[in-house]
Amino acid sequence: MDKAKDKDKIEGEGSYTATADYNMRTAGFLKKGTVDGAARDAAEALDSDEAHALEEAEATGKAGDPKGQGTAKTK
Repeated sequence: MDKAKDKDKIEGEGSYTATADYNMRTAGFLKKGTVDGAARDAAEALDSDEAHALEEAEATGKAGDPKGQGTAKTK
């Protein structure tokens, strides 16, 4: 397929290309076998000085406003 045509293709609510890209990258990450190390790094980050910033980012993402264009609502 022509890449220029793919770029202009409207996919509607769901994006098949984004899903395929996510699935490919996720499978690649899993195949590397670095999940345990990444989990340890994440746990260490939550116990560090950046914990507050990570918690704020999580709340923003869960509020459905990852770009911060509105007011983030947390539970």
